Amino acid sequence: MLCTRLTNARFLTMDPDHPVAHELGIWRGRIVGLDEAVAALPAREVVDLQGATVLPGFIDSHVHLPWTGFKQNTASMAGCTRIEDALAVVAEAVAARNAPGSWVSVVGYDQRALGRHLTAAELDRVSQGHKLYVLHDSGHGCVVNTAVLDLLAADVPHENGFLAEGAMGAARALRLPYSQEELAQAIGRAARTCVAEGVTACAEAGIGGALFGHTPVELGAYQLARDKGLLPLRVQLMVSADRLRPVAAHEADGIPRALDLGLRTGFGDDWLSVGALKIFTDGGMMARTAALSAPYEGMDHAGQLQDDPEVLTRSIVDGHLAGWQLAVHAIGDRAADVALDALEEAQRLRPRPDARHRIEHAGLIRPDQLPRFARLGIAAVVQPNFLRYFGDDYAAIMGEERAPWLYRGRGFLDHGITLVGSSDRPVTDGSPLRAVQFMVERASESGRLIGPDEGITVDEALYAYTVAGARACRWEDSAGSLTPGKRADLVVLGDDPRRVDVSAIGDIEVVATYVDGREAGKPAV
Repeated sequence: MLCTRLTNARFLTMDPDHPVAHELGIWRGRIVGLDEAVAALPAREVVDLQGATVLPGFIDSHVHLPWTGFKQNTASMAGCTRIEDALAVVAEAVAARNAPGSWVSVVGYDQRALGRHLTAAELDRVSQGHKLYVLHDSGHGCVVNTAVLDLLAADVPHENGFLAEGAMGAARALRLPYSQEELAQAIGRAARTCVAEGVTACAEAGIGGALFGHTPVELGAYQLARDKGLLPLRVQLMVSADRLRPVAAHEADGIPRALDLGLRTGFGDDWLSVGALKIFTDGGMMARTAALSAPYEGMDHAGQLQDDPEVLTRSIVDGHLAGWQLAVHAIGDRAADVALDALEEAQRLRPRPDARHRIEHAGLIRPDQLPRFARLGIAAVVQPNFLRYFGDDYAAIMGEERAPWLYRGRGFLDHGITLVGSSDRPVTDGSPLRAVQFMVERASESGRLIGPDEGITVDEALYAYTVAGARACRWEDSAGSLTPGKRADLVVLGDDPRRVDVSAIGDIEVVATYVDGREAGKPAV
């Protein structure tokens, strides 16, 4: 007997052997058959989907769940366009705190909307003795007041209170880590938001590090969230390369640095596992810290690498030698050069044909870099919604020649490069359907076409969020398509993305999300 039979729907399976089905049978969280193989079988529950379209659950291969959850419950200056209004938000957040001298956080900060950065002196006027930490929306910078600057070492660089990249990490290190209970609750809030948008599995893009880590025992917070029933989707954890340390392993192991006990990619189960090693090579375009090979348009700098190229290369090579899959953050083309050079060196030293290394973001990739991606077998994990929401700004700071190279689609696919969809939630909107729409039409919110020749088909965009996402996370045997034997993770949509006008894809209703054969939010049958 089946646990559940889903009927009267159009199942777009993403499986070329059975591309479309109308019935799907589930037993113990797995798909056991399609159409005639299950139509006559008894089931404890039969669900009439009333003609809906069903796809494999979307896989978001790059998210930040704790950051998302905390952002949802933190004072925000998002939408402020005047300095005075932004400071009023900070003043209100300060007024809500009773403990003198405590830390006060504010999110939603974006200097582009304000016309310039806030300054420490301006924050001082509303701080009332508190330590202020205003996080940039990119996650690659913050503005702090004098009370925080006074606690930092004299050699920590800042610009009137704005700290970028490693300097921001120094400010973060001054604060006590979040408790595991706080983190578990934040993870749960973010996970529920993901599921509501049809996401059934995701890759958390960096735990335990200086930039995005929240506690030295962060993995335990995910285990706590799972134990408390707060984790409604599957999560793979990228571990920050900051956590690697020298080890005295056997010489034949060839492992210069590792996590304790040699933990690496692949440890865990279907619900919670350790994925890639996350390595940062540069910053972000919003904060103007992505490392470019030529200056930003109209500016006198070209961003910055996170460290000397030799140091970054050593981290990448050591991670590869220790057996990790690597997820290398590289937004600018200069950072991508460093990443490609290091990955090539790593494979030369110890060939691993199925390492499935990834470059996260790949925001600006020159034409000459595409063949190297392909030759090295590297996946490009992109965030289409960055250009949907920030495209006008990004195109302006790249200039006419480079703008078409932003967050490519067709260029990757035509070179045989695996194109993987993701969101970088909460940096911007996390909806896979809205991202799919942009991947096809390449239009920003203003309607500006950005690299229209990089547009791909709806089928290719859906593939990026299902089959390609599963492969990038090494889940291809259990996720990514509605194939018998795989996990019954799927999303029920109010319309077929392949049949509606492209401009309407992002507005398609997510009717229900099933994880492990059960509709999210409903008890087991």
